[in-house]
Amino acid sequence: MAWLSKLLCCILWLVPTVSVQAQLHKFVLVPAGTYTIGKKGHPVNPLRTVTIDSFRIATTETTNAQFAAFIAATGYRTDAERMHNAMVFEPGLDEFEWLEDSTAYWRFPNGITRGGIDNKMDHPVTCISYSDIMAYCRWAKLRLPTLEEWEVACRAGSSTDFFFGNDDKKISEYANIWRGHDHRVADSTDGYMYTAPVASFASNAWGLYDMYGNVFEFCTGKLQPDESASVAHARGGSWWCSSYACHYFNSYDIGRVNIHASFSNQGFRTVLLSTK
Repeated sequence: MAWLSKLLCCILWLVPTVSVQAQLHKFVLVPAGTYTIGKKGHPVNPLRTVTIDSFRIATTETTNAQFAAFIAATGYRTDAERMHNAMVFEPGLDEFEWLEDSTAYWRFPNGITRGGIDNKMDHPVTCISYSDIMAYCRWAKLRLPTLEEWEVACRAGSSTDFFFGNDDKKISEYANIWRGHDHRVADSTDGYMYTAPVASFASNAWGLYDMYGNVFEFCTGKLQPDESASVAHARGGSWWCSSYACHYFNSYDIGRVNIHASFSNQGFRTVLLSTK
């Protein structure tokens, strides 16, 4: 029966590996129910009601430390590492202008010359594509929220443009965004020019941090049934967004990008595969 003992030992060793990855994330239960989402007159996300099952969503975005564990375990190479096409930012660029940097990937999300993540392991991982994120989720036995789930979690029962009301001037309490008038001059007004450590700002009413700002968060789902499989969607805005340019730090807007594109302002948070 020695073979059985060895088999049991292997099983006991393997099971915690999956559990540990889930335990690295803290999750909030979103109850099943019917919720109001969208915004009246919005071209892609009109006001409507949706019915969803319960789910558990991570309280923060996935960090560099969590993504590093995935890389160490699998040896996975991201799209940015293979394609050398990551888009990065530095102050001085015109609005909506980005630089293609062949040296940029998740360890150096704004390119090697702009520094790495050695002292930023509690920051959200960036410079990864939707395709990379799906690989992480398969390994960690987690998933992304759907477009509808993300909005329900973000709103936390609210019906206003932001989970804290309709006045975007209060955003500084809840989000790491670009507060400067344009992107030609560096802005570290809130202490961070790029990403901030997760949970650096106040949470919404359900205990979820950084639903606005810091990084765009990828979701699953399509806006149209015939939408190309090469398109992915992300929500919530990022550190780059401002009141004068990209204003996506709200509960209703939805961005789009190619599934293999890597930007230094896009990341993700996860959902448990089961609420049990």
